[in-house]
Amino acid sequence: MTEKACLKRLQKDYRAICKEPVPHVVARPQPNDILEWHYVLEGSIGTPYAGGYYHGKIIFPAEYPFKPPGISMITPSGRFKPQKKLCLSMSDYHPESWNPMWSVSTILTGLLSFMMDSNPTSGSVTTTVEEKKRLAKASLAFNCKNPIFNKLFPEYVEKYEEQLAAEQPREQASTPDETSEPSLKKTKAKKELKTVEGPINQRQQSFPMWLLLLLFFIFGSVMALPLLA
Repeated sequence: MTEKACLKRLQKDYRAICKEPVPHVVARPQPNDILEWHYVLEGSIGTPYAGGYYHGKIIFPAEYPFKPPGISMITPSGRFKPQKKLCLSMSDYHPESWNPMWSVSTILTGLLSFMMDSNPTSGSVTTTVEEKKRLAKASLAFNCKNPIFNKLFPEYVEKYEEQLAAEQPREQASTPDETSEPSLKKTKAKKELKTVEGPINQRQQSFPMWLLLLLFFIFGSVMALPLLA
């Protein structure tokens, strides 16, 4: 009976979050296990997490909504330890504070709000703003290495591929091209240098040859003088 209530409630939560999405949050259950949900939190503008995409997991008990779920974050964020259960008022760390009226949307809204805060808790870490920004920039690439993330959130995989495609022209532009103006000038200068060096090298190579012939003629004439006397 409890499992039926859990299934019915999670289906209702899923319909609700699809109909009225939570800002900066996407959440979906595993196709073959509705008790395991995965989410993505988008870092808010004006925070060290801006531009970051944070993948995490929620494991619901069969007694949900009468018992709270376990919550963890997979993506390194500089705020929470990856793959560690988070101690929150809406998680199974504090069953005494759990409210059965809270839905998946409520849980994730609270998680996002707590992430933007700096209050310590079990499962949290303390890092610099620079470290959080670095992890935010690397978050999407990190997530796309996860098969579950790729399966459940193809729109973010597409976003990552678009980012890579946008970065390639910039990399190519920073590399000198043979048809670029500076490159053409260098090529022209090299050709002119070869044109100038050619006759010089030829003169350097031909000069010893005729000098050798002249010396040979003089030496021969000197050696022939006793025979003519």
